[in-house]
Amino acid sequence: MLEYLPALIGIIGLAVALLIFYLVMKEDPGTPEMVAIASYIQEGANAYMKRQFTTISYFIIALALLLFLLQGPLQGASFIAGAALSLIAAYIGMNAAVRANVRTANAARTSPAKALKIAFWGGSVMGLAVVSLSVAGIGLLYLISVGPNPSTSPEVLKELLHAIVPFGMGASLAALFAQLGGGIYTKAADIGADLVGKVELGIPEDDPRNPAVIADQVGDNVGDCAGRGADLFESFSDNILGMMVLGVTFFALHGLKGVLFPLLAESIGVISTIIAILLIREKSGNPVTTINISLFVAGVINAIGFYLLSVYLLNDIKVFYASLLGLVASLLVGAIVEYYTGYQHPPVRSIAKAAQSGPALDVIAGLAAGLESAFLPLIVISFVVVLSYWIAGLYGIAAATAGILSTTGIIMAADTFGPISDNAAGIAEMAGLSKEIRAGLDELDAVGNTTKAITKGYAMACALLSAFVLFSAYIESAGLVQSAAKVDLGEPMNLVGLIVGATLAFLFAALAIKAVGKTAEEMVQEVRRQFREIPGLREGKAKPDYARTVDIATKHALKEMILPTVISFAFPIAIGLLLGRRPLGSFIIGGTIAGGLLAVFMINAGGALDNAKKLIESGEYGGKGSEAHKAAVVGDTVGDPLKDTAGPSLHIFVKLIAIVALTFVALFPL
Repeated sequence: MLEYLPALIGIIGLAVALLIFYLVMKEDPGTPEMVAIASYIQEGANAYMKRQFTTISYFIIALALLLFLLQGPLQGASFIAGAALSLIAAYIGMNAAVRANVRTANAARTSPAKALKIAFWGGSVMGLAVVSLSVAGIGLLYLISVGPNPSTSPEVLKELLHAIVPFGMGASLAALFAQLGGGIYTKAADIGADLVGKVELGIPEDDPRNPAVIADQVGDNVGDCAGRGADLFESFSDNILGMMVLGVTFFALHGLKGVLFPLLAESIGVISTIIAILLIREKSGNPVTTINISLFVAGVINAIGFYLLSVYLLNDIKVFYASLLGLVASLLVGAIVEYYTGYQHPPVRSIAKAAQSGPALDVIAGLAAGLESAFLPLIVISFVVVLSYWIAGLYGIAAATAGILSTTGIIMAADTFGPISDNAAGIAEMAGLSKEIRAGLDELDAVGNTTKAITKGYAMACALLSAFVLFSAYIESAGLVQSAAKVDLGEPMNLVGLIVGATLAFLFAALAIKAVGKTAEEMVQEVRRQFREIPGLREGKAKPDYARTVDIATKHALKEMILPTVISFAFPIAIGLLLGRRPLGSFIIGGTIAGGLLAVFMINAGGALDNAKKLIESGEYGGKGSEAHKAAVVGDTVGDPLKDTAGPSLHIFVKLIAIVALTFVALFPL
């Protein structure tokens, strides 16, 4: 019976997500003007997603055919399932977000507590969709491949499990397209709106006269919602698959239960997410406290679930201790990220102070803070890896990763709450709602900025630990565990693999940042053109051409995301075919270390520069319109492609190179 539980719980979780979507849709969307503004955002987001899905479909079909020919029909089907379910989760969650935003804005007119509930419930659709579809998809594939009464032979079980590993590669492909394409879109639109609107013309953020403002609102959804959802879907799925493969190595200790453990553990995460979401009710109080209670309850339920599974399923309390390490690591990494990006802490305040001396010093201070911020999170991750390995071996590292990923659903709900609140504040500004209403929504937006920052730290920790689990699964599947076959970094070929993996992370990041720059340049020119050529636009007597800026962002984002995606897939296969399994192992190590460090640096530098700007806008260090504010806007513009495009996409890069290597390992010479 245990084999059927993950698929069943996943289906129940998806049903609850759709029920919450229905309840959110029943809420009043507000005035005709609010509905009209929201419709622009919905149309732009749906148009982008439709074109993105069309672009991705060509890659999915080509790679599925390759897997079908090289490995078999189930491998091809698993790959399609991983990509499709990732995209479906992103689509469902994003559609809930672009409908919850206007309903949140309207609820704020009468009840701030109700606005909080609608925004969080809107975000919870994404959170539940991500974890439910992952558990259901892998659970069903397990039943198809392995069956309810599998052979007790570890060798046969290993072959059967490798048939569903391409599910993770499909999820990785979809995630990279969603995160990279969405990141290019959202930051190009944001930069276009800010540089012309705030710096050149001095008009407020979300001013309806700005032609890029709708594209900016759309970008919040295709980047922060759909992109981050696909990212965490990938981490969640990849770790389950990696731990199932490692479970075969520990077959003598845990038997088949060691293979089922990750599926059952993450199924508990679905249940804890549902319970935590229902705790968000219409009641007055501090919204941060309300959300933190929900997160805490989810963590406690997951900890209890891990204890019960470890003791009664595996009869091994050490697995529970290792999983607790993962939960603690997520809290520590989140706290470190919050310290370096929170506007009340010294790093951000020092950046805001530096902005008083101009944009150059603002950027220097921001980059320095980002570089410094990469130290402690990687120390925490390293400590967790060593301690969990000491407790329970490689399976302990996987258990620690399962522990951190068990809260994915509720963390993703809190993350999507951010862009919903941001959009709601923007709609209120554009619709001309009262200052009191906008102030309440700005408070929710500030909470959303905090939850987004924490989620980026959480996603980074998930990415690095998941990459380590996938690497462990790779060396086990490649036959490199034995002492005679281990990777010797003193060998020239292995050292070359290490160097190429590390430098590829830099090339990937460079291509992502250049893509934002090229697209943003087009956006800036278009916004300037409209202000110059549309009579009465600056005076508010004419309407801008929102559709044109949305189209520019969409077209360029989809074009520019192709090359980084292709090299991420091609290089692991090329290294494996040309140099063999050992150099490919060192390639994964180099890419993981360099990519992980770059991701932390970029995300935290960008977040710190962004919040330094917000700190100045709050009235300190000069306030809005001051020279310090203009300098901070420039600094925020530099940080934007770092924190929302290149950095988050590197999360996926480090997992993608490992899952591609694991999927095609049988093709590579030893």
